[in-house]
Amino acid sequence: MDALKNAFKGFDPNNLDFNTAGNWPVGVKVISYLLLLAAIVAAGWHFYITDKQTALQAEIRKEPDLRSIYKDKAFQVANLEALRKQMQDVEGKFAELLKQLPTQKEVPGLLDDITNLGTDSGLDIGSIRLQPEKKSEFYVELPININVSGSYHQMGQFVSGIAALPRIVTLHDYAIKPQGETVAMTISAKTYRYDDTK
Repeated sequence: MDALKNAFKGFDPNNLDFNTAGNWPVGVKVISYLLLLAAIVAAGWHFYITDKQTALQAEIRKEPDLRSIYKDKAFQVANLEALRKQMQDVEGKFAELLKQLPTQKEVPGLLDDITNLGTDSGLDIGSIRLQPEKKSEFYVELPININVSGSYHQMGQFVSGIAALPRIVTLHDYAIKPQGETVAMTISAKTYRYDDTK
């Protein structure tokens, strides 16, 4: 206790003068140095470490998303061969479907096929007319208006023949009206071709 009193001997806190700091008692100098060191550590913590901690917390918050991305990528890499095979299968099926769509040059042949189906079924063909094309995002729709007359059995045979064509042809908006001993049918057939202008 006496050593502590000696360390602060002659010190009056009310007369603290920084110009005479070299003459302060040893205890006051030690406390001043400790306070100065604490202030420097606090300032360094505030200006350097706090920013680093904020950046660290931001990176920690990213971790779940990065783990999820990593799992997805790892799954894709593990299944890469299966995905490549699946892609080849899809491309093959797409090529097959494209073969079923008539090209611009094949449309007259398709009209001939529809006409032959009608006559082979025994129908009287009133008209088969190609309508203006309708463009969609990936394909062009080619509507065909068909007017035929005959018996119900002949109409069924005709529609079955269209369904069996190697080209994709869909039938829409049909109307059947009795006409004496026969019936008249108006039907809209649509075929499609790939829009290769895109």
